[in-house]
Formats: sequence, C-alpha cells, structure tokens
Amino acid sequence: MTTTETISLKEKLVTAAENILDRDVTRHEKLFAICELLADEVPTFNWVGFYMADPSGKEELVLGPFVGASTDHTRIPFGKGICGQVALSHETFVAQDVHAQDNYLSCSIDVQSEIVVPIMKEDVFVAQLDIDSHTRDSITIEQQEALEEICDMLADEF
Repeated sequence: MTTTETISLKEKLVTAAENILDRDVTRHEKLFAICELLADEVPTFNWVGFYMADPSGKEELVLGPFVGASTDHTRIPFGKGICGQVALSHETFVAQDVHAQDNYLSCSIDVQSEIVVPIMKEDVFVAQLDIDSHTRDSITIEQQEALEEICDMLADEF
C-alpha cells in the first residue's frame, strides 16, 4: 500500500465507531466500546469516558462508561471545570496544557492535555466525550475532527 492509499486515523476511528453503533447492543455497551476503541487506537489517550447530562434535569454531569483509572469525579456541576464549561458552552474545548487553565478540575497529576466534545441532540446538550492525555500538546486537529464526527453520530443514541 502506498502512502496515498493509507487510511487516515480519522477515517479509521469514524469507520470503527460506525460499526460499533450498528451493533444490536445497549447504549452503555456502545459507549464503552467507543471508549475502548479510542484508548486502543490513540496511544496518547490515557482516559476516555462519557459524561451524561443528569436525566432528572439537574444541571449536573453524571459519569458514564469510561476506560482508564477510576475518578472521584462521578458528578460534575455545569460550569465547574472544563467538562462543566463544555456542558454550558456546547463547544469543543481543547486544553493542550491543562495546568494553564484556570478552570481545570484535576483528575490526576499525570494529566497534561484534555479534550471535551459535546454531544448535542437537536440543539440540546445530552452528553460529552472527555479524553485525558498524559502528554502535553498531544491533541491533534485530526483527532479533534474525528471525535467531533463520532459525537455527532452518537447523538442518535440519546
């Protein structure tokens, strides 16, 4: 295979996510499989997880499926930390150096970079994908684009 014939990381991740979403399993199982996919395929993704909007309507994020070290942050109020900020802004947030962020909610001393991508269903915030990396400046544009495309596809699951 020549260089021009190789599949990009974005194409690989999006195609694999489409295959996961086509499975006849629960939403939880699909989300967990996507966490595994991203953690396995991107060496710098050290923690991959989903936070859902509290189904009771309380302005709080509730931890869903994840891959990586356990976290004390099982519930995060909207507005608190980068995850809480994204719950309000509905915009992807990339922190190439989390220690430079005033609103960073520390999960581990090892985390250096983070990306949080909202999942919107018909303009309503329903969940988010949160990824931590132990490598500073590790989130690429290609990764961001792939994650945003995957999160767009995930909206149908909510």
